[in-house]
This record gives sequence, structure tokens and C-alpha cells, in this order.
Amino acid sequence: MEADGHIDGGTVLRANRLKAERDRFVALAFCWADLLFELDRERRIVFAGGATLPLLGERHDHLVGQAFQSLVAPGDRGRALELLGIAERQGRIDDESLCLSGRLGDTPPMALAGYRLDDLDAHFFLALHAGKDGGQLLGFRTSSRDVETGLLSAEAFAEAATESLSRLREAGEDARLSLITLPGFTDLRMRLDTGGDQALLAAVGAQFRAQAVDGETVARIDEDRFGFVHQGALDDDAFRRQLRDTAGDVDPSGGGMAAETVTFDMSDPGVSEADLANCLLFLINRFRDTKGAEFTIKSLSRNLPALVDETMQSVDVLRRVITQSAFELAFQPIVEVMTGKIHHYEALTRFHGGGENESPYRQIAFAEETGLIIDFDLAVARRVVEWLAQWPRNTTRCRVALNMSGVSIANDRYVESLHLLLQENQWVSDKLLFEITESSRMADLRSANRVIQGLRKRGHQVCLDDFGAGAASFQYLSALDVDVVKIDGGAIRNAQRSHRGRAFLTALTALCHSLAINTIAEMVDTEARLLFVQKCGVDFVQGWLFGKPSTKIGDFKPLPGFHLFGAAR
Repeated sequence: MEADGHIDGGTVLRANRLKAERDRFVALAFCWADLLFELDRERRIVFAGGATLPLLGERHDHLVGQAFQSLVAPGDRGRALELLGIAERQGRIDDESLCLSGRLGDTPPMALAGYRLDDLDAHFFLALHAGKDGGQLLGFRTSSRDVETGLLSAEAFAEAATESLSRLREAGEDARLSLITLPGFTDLRMRLDTGGDQALLAAVGAQFRAQAVDGETVARIDEDRFGFVHQGALDDDAFRRQLRDTAGDVDPSGGGMAAETVTFDMSDPGVSEADLANCLLFLINRFRDTKGAEFTIKSLSRNLPALVDETMQSVDVLRRVITQSAFELAFQPIVEVMTGKIHHYEALTRFHGGGENESPYRQIAFAEETGLIIDFDLAVARRVVEWLAQWPRNTTRCRVALNMSGVSIANDRYVESLHLLLQENQWVSDKLLFEITESSRMADLRSANRVIQGLRKRGHQVCLDDFGAGAASFQYLSALDVDVVKIDGGAIRNAQRSHRGRAFLTALTALCHSLAINTIAEMVDTEARLLFVQKCGVDFVQGWLFGKPSTKIGDFKPLPGFHLFGAAR
């Protein structure tokens, strides 16, 4: 430093070099690590990155300035001193184990690697990896990350992006969201051997992390689609050039990889955090799910203002529906397949202004895409309990299955509010069943099963909807302890077309029975289909053959189609 207090050029160059080297270490280490720390000579934290909030209960910036030793679990502090001493003497530590401690308690043992570099002011650079089991023990869902790149999943990204963008907006910073498609990315991966493919994924992941505001708010939204939150404008040309060079380094054909980017300015202080969260979730889902000729990233950029306006208007309408309970319950019977006796009713919803048989599918799909399904599911649950309260409490003649989205079952606020409702109305335990819809949205089956078992312990039966609609159904059956599965109507229709289909459905019902799980066949709309599922061993049926959904259960007394069960009786 010069005498007049100005920093000399050598000091500036050294500081810039230190930052550049640190950024390089961060980008590379994030390919493996869950937590990154840079320590000064006194072993105080000068930089923290990664999953500090879910693992330690602290934001990155709150850790800066703390002694690293204060983050180490008490039983491992002596070991931490020893390991840092080794790094000081030998320059590096590798393949070691260390437990950290934070507001969430002690972590399981984490894999530790690190360096101490004399050329970089003798700072320590430490990387820690929670491992497959360690994160789950803390409630940190490894399934919230993409397995191949370690980047956030689309679902986790929406929440993390909202938090990061809100933090930037509160600080008056230029908050941006960039979405990227990599045309030809899948074809490129197919041309590579295993080593080349892994190198490509690691390099792409590192490049996106290096752009993100905290090295962490970055996601793989789909196979070839990514997104990250950053501060200030993105140099699109330089970014695309880096990706092209990355592909060129591993591509044997030299074909490289294209990239399309679009950046949204999310700095508008007039948009509330709640609206920002809803809009982000809808935008990310639209980005992930729109395929083929329907989608170009340029059209997404052009349509963003209209998309935001449309989203906000739809959110307002749906919020009014929820807060004003502007919907009706409609019921459809679930019928014992051999006797025609009504076992229970499925509670469906019909919005005010729609026809009695007009499905609310579009509105509910929108609610799932924006996260409002949690509040909607709770509103329906309260309405169903109110409806059950109209009947004598000493009878189970009117039992109801309540739909619960796979989005809601993964949300702590929903689960806590639902249990509070059930605790206040324990008399519904033998009258209220739960039917999990959109099960494909349950990323963490272990956590979902804990919620299911919590409901079953209260005396409620749980049904898994849309079974057989996809290859993942059997994974759900092995991971989730449920009482009933509802076999998808499309799967039944396909099974009815061939002898092999009948054999498959018969084997499926036999498997469920061996697991003490009952089966419901949905969309049973013809007598032929009723006879078919009877022969396949299904326990219950549901469909228009026994009446369309109605707001009055008296419409099912007597049950339409009841005469069809005469031979079975």
C-alpha cells in the first residue's frame, strides 16, 4: 500500500488473481461437493458456498467471519485441528471424515478434501460431501438434486430461486433469471464414451455454477434444459462460446454443442414475493414441459410479459376460489365389484360457474404448477370435514376419499395443517380416506411414506391413484405402504384388448392381494368392462356406469347399474 493510502497495482493484481483462482476452485469443487469453504491464515471463513442452509441451517453470508472450528461438531474439533495442521504441513488433505454442527444439529460424517496454497495468501480451500445417506438423515433431500450433475431439480430450483431473487431485490441488486436449452445435448452425450460423458456433465455443471449468484441456485430442469439466478446482465455470446468450447473438448466428431439463452429481469419491486414464487414455479414448469414445435426459447422470451400477466390473473382467481371456498363438492361412488354395495365416495370439486359435470382439471393443474395446490387441498379437506359433520358420527355409511396431490404431500406446511385438522376432528378417522393424485410429483418416496404412515396411524386408509399408468408404479408400490391402489382407466382399457393384457391385470391384482392391498378399477363405463375386471380379481369399481359425479349422494340411491350385480349376488 502506498503512503497516501491508495492500493498499489501489485496488490490489486494479487487480489484479482486470488479471486480468479478461488472462482476456479469453486467451479471445479462443486462437481463433487455439497459445502465449500475458504479459510484465511487464522482459519476464519472468508467464503462459504453450497448447501449451507439445508445442512447447517445458516445462509452463506452468515458464516463469513466465523472461525471454522465453531462449525465442527464438538467431538471432531480436535480432529479438525489435526487435519488443518496436515494441510498446513503437506499442502493437502484427502479422503478424510468430519462431522459439522449447526442449527439443525450435528451432520453425519462428511467426506472432506482440501488444500492450503501458499501462493494464495496461505488460504485453506475445503470441500465437503454429505454422501447419499448423510443428507437424507438431516432431511436434506438428495432427490432434490439431479443425479448426474448434482444441480438442483426443477422443483427444488423454484423454491431456491425465489429465495435468491428475493434476497437480491431486498438488497437493491439487479436480480436476473436465465433459462438455457442445449439443442443436440442428448445426441452429443450418446456419441461419447462413459469417461467423456462424465467429463461433459461435470464441465457443464461447473460452468453453470460459476454463473450463479451463489454457486448454488442453478438447476437441471430437464434433460437438456437448465436455469440459474444471477446478478446483472449475462454475456450471452461469451457464455455460448464457453459451452461450445466445453463440448469441443470432449466431442470426437467436433460437432460441438449449441446453446439458446433467455434472461428475465426479476427486479420489479412491485411484484410481491408470493407472486414471484407462483410466477417462477409456473414459468419453470412451462419451460420444462413444453416440447417440440410448440416451444422455442425465443417465443418464451417474447411471451414473458403476457405469460406473467396471465399467471397473475389466474393466481388471483384461484386465490379467491380458495379463500372464499367458491367450489362445490361432487361425489362419485366406489362400488364393491361383486355385490354392488357402495364402499365409499370419492370427493371431487366443481368450481362455481362451471357445469355440474365440468371437470376442474385445468384449474387444478394450474394450481399444481404454481404451488397453490397446497392451499386448495387444505380448503377441500376442511370442506369435506364440514360435509361429514352433517351425518351422525356413529355411522360409517358415508365415507369419503379426499384427494391429496403429490405436491402437497411433500410440503411440510400442508402436512402440519392437515394433521392439526385431523387432531381437532378425530371422529373422522373411520370416515375419511386419502387418495394420492399426481404421485409422479413425489420426488422423495421415503418422506412421502412417512406422511402416509402418519395418516394410517390415525386410522385413515390411503389409496395410490393412477396405478399402472407408468413404469414407476411398481417403484411406488415397493416404497409406499398403502391400503388401496386405483388402477388407471387407460391401463384397464389397454388390458381389455388382449389375452396378455388380461393376464397382466390378473397378476397385478394377485400381487396387490398378496401385499394386503385392495384394488379399484376406474373408468368402468360399460357392462363388458365390469365383467372383465370382475374376472381379473379387482375388488372395487368406479365409473359412469354407476352414475356421473353429483353434488347429491341421494342420486346414487338406488345405485345406477345395480341390476348388473344380480348374478354375482
